[in-house]
Amino acid sequence: MTNIIAIGSKGNNPPTKLPRLDGLDLARFIALIGMVIVNFTIVMGAEQASTGFFMAQIFTELSNALHGRAAALFVVLAGIGLGLAAKRERPAAQWRAFYRIHYKRAAFLLAVGLLNMLVFEADILHYYAFYFAFGLLCIRWPAWAIVSSIFALMVLFVTMVTVLNYDAGWDWDNYAYLGFWTGTGFVRNLFFNGWHPVVPWLAFLLWGILLARLDLYTAKTRLWILASHGLIFVTASCLSFWFSGLVSAYDPEAALLFTTDPLPPMPLYILAGGGAAGMVAALCLLIAPYLGRLGVLNWFTRPGRQTLTLYVAHIYVGMGTMEALGLLGEQRIETAMLASLLFSLAAIIYAWLWQMVFKRGPMESLMRKL
Repeated sequence: MTNIIAIGSKGNNPPTKLPRLDGLDLARFIALIGMVIVNFTIVMGAEQASTGFFMAQIFTELSNALHGRAAALFVVLAGIGLGLAAKRERPAAQWRAFYRIHYKRAAFLLAVGLLNMLVFEADILHYYAFYFAFGLLCIRWPAWAIVSSIFALMVLFVTMVTVLNYDAGWDWDNYAYLGFWTGTGFVRNLFFNGWHPVVPWLAFLLWGILLARLDLYTAKTRLWILASHGLIFVTASCLSFWFSGLVSAYDPEAALLFTTDPLPPMPLYILAGGGAAGMVAALCLLIAPYLGRLGVLNWFTRPGRQTLTLYVAHIYVGMGTMEALGLLGEQRIETAMLASLLFSLAAIIYAWLWQMVFKRGPMESLMRKL
C-alpha cells in the first residue's frame, strides 16, 4: 500500500488514480455535523445555556468548542482533497486541465456562496472559492514554502488587526455585517474581518495540502499525525491560557492576541484549529477500517461524500423549516441540539437512499456537469 503514493505517470501516460480514503469522508461528515450544531445554535439564538438544566451547560460548551473548529476541519479536509488530486505526476497539458477544472469549481462555489449570503450571512462557500483560487497557486510549491506561507498569513493578520479596525462593518448584537454588498465591505469581509477571512484562513487549506503529501494510507503515518497534531493543539491551548491570563492583568486588549477563539482568528487559534483538524482526520482514518468491518461505515461516508449538498440543505431546508415553525431566535440550547440531531439523522437517511440510485449528490453532480 505504501507504494501507491509513489505511483505516477510519465510522458503521456494518464495519471494513476489513488484509492479513495473512506476515513476522510467520515471526517467530512463529522465536520458537517459540527457546522450544523454551530449554525443552528446561532440562528436560533441559543448561545447561552438554559438555567436549571445541567445538560444545557454541556450542550453550550460543546457548541462553543465546535465554533470555528468544525469549519476549520472542513477547510483542512478540502486542502487534503486538493493535495491528493495534485499528487499524481502529469504532463504539462494535463496540469493545465487540472487548474482549469478547479478554477471552474471555485467559480461555482463563489456563485452558490453568494446566493447563500442572501439567506445566511455566515456562509463559508464563497470564502472557499478564494481559498481554492489562492491554494492552486501554491499547490506545487515545496513544503518549506507552504509552511512559510502559513506563518506569513498569521503574522499578516496580526499586523492587519493592529493597523485596521476589526469591528468595521459589524453589528455584534445580532452578528450582522453592514455593507457586505459594497465593494469596500466585500473586500474587507473577504480578506480581513469576515466569518472566515482569507487572511489567515487560507492557512487551513495550505495545512491540508501539506498533510496530503504524507503517506495517509499507512497506520504509522496516521498515528504520527494524531500524536503530532495533538501536541500542537495542547501546546497552543496551554500557551493561550497562560499568556491570556498573564497579559490580561496589564492590558485586556492585548490579551486578544493570544486567544484561541475564532473571532478574531489569531495565530494560536490557527495552530489550535489546525491541530484539532489533523487529530480528527487521523482518528477517522484509523477507525474507518474497524467501522467498515462492523458494517456501519457507509452510514457516515455516504453523507460525507455529499457535504456540499448537505451544507446547502442545512441552510435552505433546515433553517427554512425553523423559520416556518417560528424557531429562529430566543430558543433554548436543548432545542438547537435536538434540531441538529434530527437534521443529521435525516442527512444519513437521505444520503443512503440517494446513493442507491445516483453516484453523486445533486449539488456535486451539478458542479461536475457545469
